[in-house]
Amino acid sequence: MKIGSPTPHKKARIEIIPLIDIMFFLLASFMMVSITMVKMQSIKMDLPTATQARRDFKPEIINIAVDKTGECYIEKQRKSQQEVYEYLTNRLHTSAASTNLPVYISGDKNATHGAVIAVLDLVRRAGIQKVSFAITPQDLKE
Repeated sequence: MKIGSPTPHKKARIEIIPLIDIMFFLLASFMMVSITMVKMQSIKMDLPTATQARRDFKPEIINIAVDKTGECYIEKQRKSQQEVYEYLTNRLHTSAASTNLPVYISGDKNATHGAVIAVLDLVRRAGIQKVSFAITPQDLKE
């Protein structure tokens, strides 16, 4: 005959939440210790400072502007799309920058999307890979 105890018998449970907390604590501790173990193996030096420093290399930047009618301007001179393409290919072949010749395309506020994309296609067809769009920030007063 089996006699039951007045207190109910509880089954053993493994609480996983405290185990997760301990594992995260150990992970964070090991990460912090490993950061402090990195040794800087360099020689202490007093480097000279420049009194008059200036940049030797100034990148050749081409600015292409597109107005609201879709006309292209390079250096404030109006050019047709064929002239823009010829100008870009000539500059690309004469510069030492190869395909890294930077080109900035800026469009008028009322210029159509198609006109700006047409200029982008001309630049890509010329073989230039470094293309950016020049924008101006909006006034905070508005």
